Amino acid sequence: MQSQVVLVTGAAGFIGSHVSGALLARGQRVIGLDNFDGFYDRALKERNVAEVRAGGAELFQLVEGDIRDEGLVRRVFEEHRPAGVIHLAARAGVRPSIADPVGYVDVNVRGTMVVLEAARRAGCGRAVVASSSSVYGNCPVAPFSEEMDVSAPISPYAATKKACELIGHTHWHLTGMPTAMLRFFTVYGARQRPDLAIGLFLRKVAAGETIPVFGDGTSSRDYTYIDDIVAGVLAAYDRVPGFGYRVWNLGGSEPVSLARMIEVIGKVVRKTPRVERKSMQPGDVERTSADLARAGKELGYSPRTGFEEGVRKQWEWVKGTPPHFQQATLVEGPIGFFRL
Repeated sequence: MQSQVVLVTGAAGFIGSHVSGALLARGQRVIGLDNFDGFYDRALKERNVAEVRAGGAELFQLVEGDIRDEGLVRRVFEEHRPAGVIHLAARAGVRPSIADPVGYVDVNVRGTMVVLEAARRAGCGRAVVASSSSVYGNCPVAPFSEEMDVSAPISPYAATKKACELIGHTHWHLTGMPTAMLRFFTVYGARQRPDLAIGLFLRKVAAGETIPVFGDGTSSRDYTYIDDIVAGVLAAYDRVPGFGYRVWNLGGSEPVSLARMIEVIGKVVRKTPRVERKSMQPGDVERTSADLARAGKELGYSPRTGFEEGVRKQWEWVKGTPPHFQQATLVEGPIGFFRL
């Protein structure tokens, strides 16, 4: 495995930079592909890349480009002949997808097809693709198992991720390339996107600012610390050849209510959160809860970081991050807060 080249799309982002660093740590060459999308400050992604390079600059090469650029993606595969691809690049976020559904389909669905087709042409050996817990929609039964029906997504973002799972299955069926689809459950930790709740709330509570809370606080998420997600991604990459096509949940196994999340943030920051109540937003699910039986048995996946421990780790990272790297320009629209 150490001599293999792995292509990581979205390598400058939150999860992608951590996955790239973990691959370098085990001696693999990494070709990163990222277009530095303007969803948030480019400087944040450049800082991520600098941290990845610090872990093995001689084994890491970054290509700036868009996954929808068929010519570029094909050249990257043909030049570097990666043994496998870990496809993490996407337009992320439920609420922004309601504002720009066409853009989300273009990047997430067409972009994924471009990557998988280039992988086929180059004789790539395996593919791991990021999906999302959002595909479960408002599933009435918890925890959510990979065997459940996911044909009723409630946001354009979720619909694109379900579409990518179908594309992945078709790709495997026609090419025989082992393909894994990973349903991530609300990932948090160092380098988290600045618009996401935990990092945003940590900064706002610390500054004594009011935080927007949608709903009555009973909605819940299965928060997953970044180190656990990375372990699951690498395990899926290593083991998917034994399964052909496979979907795996990667979660934290500890669903946390919104009220509890705010309580923990206040405890960690040592300030009482100031809350502004708002109505639930279209596209937001009421809860997520990962059934990890399949991932545990087949990947050896077992999350190790409890929620409060993970929040404390993220808070330490936030405190050590220069203020200009912590800001997200957020606006409030009909679907809630999102970054412009």
